[in-house]
Amino acid sequence: MTDTARARKLADRIRVVVAETLQRRIKDPRLGYVTITDTRVTGDLREATVFYTVFGDEEERTASAAALESAKGVLRSEVGRQTGVRFTPTLTFVPDALPDNARTIDDLLAKAKAADAQVREASEGAAYAGDADPYRKPDEDDEANEPETGSEGTTQA
Repeated sequence: MTDTARARKLADRIRVVVAETLQRRIKDPRLGYVTITDTRVTGDLREATVFYTVFGDEEERTASAAALESAKGVLRSEVGRQTGVRFTPTLTFVPDALPDNARTIDDLLAKAKAADAQVREASEGAAYAGDADPYRKPDEDDEANEPETGSEGTTQA
């Protein structure tokens, strides 16, 4: 069993090698603005999952995915050459969902900001319901709850 520190180091090295190889050696015109965001390697160092993002529309994303699949052999051989491990891990390319999640969070924050602005506008001329100070003060409570005493020391009702 391999320790996770070695798997993390190999994953980081694979990420760098794949990014540099895409930048320098792969000349596929379908390959758009691809960014390698993360790489994960299994514990047995046999499989590597490479997460990527593509700047552009859906057509450019599909074209870049096809270009990455066709360049998988070249990228794997380059990873094997530069890492020097006994078994070169198989590469799987997965589009990263991070930009979509960030876009969703930005939309939710914009909706919350608009709702806060509506509440602020509605409360500008509003007044509080009830008295200005609806709470009883401790000294008022003591005076109101004290029973009246007579001259004989007994309470009168």
